[in-house]
Amino acid sequence: MNPQAKLVSSISHLGGTTLTISSNHWVMAWAGLEINTLAILPMISMSHHPRAIEAATKYFLVQATASALVLFSSMNNAWYTGQWDITQLTHPVSCLILTSAIAMKLGLAPFHFWLPEVLQGSPLITGLLLSTVMKFPPMTLLFMTSNSLNPSLLTCMAILSTALGGWMGLNQTQIRKILAFSSISHLGWMAVVIPYDPKLTMLNFYLYILMTTAVFLTLNSMKVLKLSVLMTTWAKMPSLNAMLLLTLLSLAGLPPLTGFLPKWLIIQELTKQDMIPAAMTISLLSLLSLFFYLRLAYCATITLPPHTSNHMKQWHINKPTNTLIAIMTIMSTALLPISHMIRAMN
Repeated sequence: MNPQAKLVSSISHLGGTTLTISSNHWVMAWAGLEINTLAILPMISMSHHPRAIEAATKYFLVQATASALVLFSSMNNAWYTGQWDITQLTHPVSCLILTSAIAMKLGLAPFHFWLPEVLQGSPLITGLLLSTVMKFPPMTLLFMTSNSLNPSLLTCMAILSTALGGWMGLNQTQIRKILAFSSISHLGWMAVVIPYDPKLTMLNFYLYILMTTAVFLTLNSMKVLKLSVLMTTWAKMPSLNAMLLLTLLSLAGLPPLTGFLPKWLIIQELTKQDMIPAAMTISLLSLLSLFFYLRLAYCATITLPPHTSNHMKQWHINKPTNTLIAIMTIMSTALLPISHMIRAMN
C-alpha cells in the first residue's frame, strides 16, 4: 500500500472512531461506523491474495449488515419514543436488535463466524487493528446503552462466546485463528458484566487491547503465522520468545500477571449480583482457552527445533527488540500490584 493510501486510511480510521465515540445522535454514530468499515477494507485486501479478497468481502458484508441493523434499531426507537439520542434507547425491540447488531460487529457468539476467517486472511498488523481498534466504537455504543440492555440475553451470549471461543480454538494450528478465538472468549467476559458495571467492562477491554497488541507485535517481529514456525523461533530470538511466554500467560488470566485482574474483578462483581452460577460457568469455560494459550507458550519456549540432517539452523538476529514491544510486555505482565490504583482511576 502506498503512503498516500495509508494516510487516507489512517485519517479515516481516526475520524470514524472519533465521530462514533463522541456523538449523541444515532445517525452520526452510524456514519462513523461506516467510515471505519470502509477504511479497513483496503488494508485487509492489499496483498491481492484470494484469501485476502475473500476476507475483505466477508468483513464488508457482515459489517454492512450490522450497520443496517444499528440504523434500523435507532429508527424503530425514534418511531415509538421520538428520541434519536443514543442514551435514550428504551423500546424493547430496538434494544434486542441493537444487541444483535453490536454482537455482529464485535464478533460475539452466535455472530462470531466471520472473525476467524477474516483474521486468517489478513496480515498480522491488520489483524491487530481488527482485534483492537475496530472494536472500540461498538464497545462505546454498548457502554452508552448498557442501562437499556437485557442482562439475561447478554449473559447467555457471554457464556456461549466463552465456550465456543475456547472449544473451537483447541484444534487450531494457525496462530491468527487462535487469536481470533481468544478475542471471542474475552468478549464473553466483557459482555457478562456490562449491565452491572460498564466501567469494569471498559477496563477489561483496555487491558485486553494492551495484551493483544503485545502478542501481535511480537509475532509480527518474529514473522510467525503457524505453530510449526513458532517452534523454531526459540534459537533465533530467545529474549523475545521469553517475553511472548509471559504475555500469553497474562492473556490466559493466570495470577500474578495483569490478565488476572479483570477476571478477578468480574467474578467479584458477578458474586455481588447473586450470579454465582454464571460466574462459576464462565470461570470453568475459560479453562478451555487456557489450554491453547499453554500450547502456544509451550511451542514458543519449551519445544526446541528437531535436529535432523536436513534441518537448517536458525541464527540469532542482532536487531534490537522494539521498545514498544518491551513496554507493552511489561505492562501486560506487571500491573496487578497496582490494581487498586487502576480501579480507582477507572
